[in-house]
Amino acid sequence: MTNKNSQDRENFLYARSKYYGIFTANNLAFNANLQEFSQRVGYISNLQTSGKISPQKAYKQIQALWKQLKHSKKQLNINDDK
Repeated sequence: MTNKNSQDRENFLYARSKYYGIFTANNLAFNANLQEFSQRVGYISNLQTSGKISPQKAYKQIQALWKQLKHSKKQLNINDDK
């Protein structure tokens, strides 16, 4: 039962949405990266809002996540056009 509870917690904390775009392996991988970016930015924003981290630290963390996302986009060869 511990494994079930752990899986439920994972699904709650790291909920994923379905992908409705044009299906390619790269698009799907980038979508997963984008969802993770969004989730982490939300956590960082909440930590900053509650005073757990400084605005400067939040900015630096979000900036690092953004660079990772941009690198992911480049590595997966994702274009800006539909």
